[in-house]
Amino acid sequence: MMQQWRRRFRKRELGASALRDLQLADWLDLAHLDVLIAISAPANEFGDREGQETMVCTVAERLAIDPSRASRLVSDLISKKLARRTVSQQDARRTIVELSENGKAVVRAVRQYKFLLMGDFLTGWSKEERDRFLPLLDRFSSWTDEAPKMGTAQFSGEVAALVAGLPPLDTD
Repeated sequence: MMQQWRRRFRKRELGASALRDLQLADWLDLAHLDVLIAISAPANEFGDREGQETMVCTVAERLAIDPSRASRLVSDLISKKLARRTVSQQDARRTIVELSENGKAVVRAVRQYKFLLMGDFLTGWSKEERDRFLPLLDRFSSWTDEAPKMGTAQFSGEVAALVAGLPPLDTD
């Protein structure tokens, strides 16, 4: 189930469907949508601290892309009047990126589109099921934040057995 879920997210079916159904697909692609969301990023979405300003390097970091690619994508959004560069209020030497009103409208529409679909799916669930599911989903999704910190020391024997079962790697 997790592999199927991962594949569907990787294929970006929901984002592509939002762009298509909102009649934005001829104007924006998924990479542009990612950058719009990275610029708008609420602190809980990327683990940032509240009030953090967004620079091009912040977009690159949030999306794990090359800074030059982030810069090109941000420039595309600026030319489409969905974003703008402005001076930092925290440090006047820095240039930050923020969404224009049109950019905010696009992000809002895409998010609402996704909520419509999710809400439609969840309408078949009882209130008790939703009340149980949402905290469990939140708890489950936090494992990706916790797992790297936890390490694998408690599994050292199992990991050693996995390594021992691997074929010799041809490094030539």
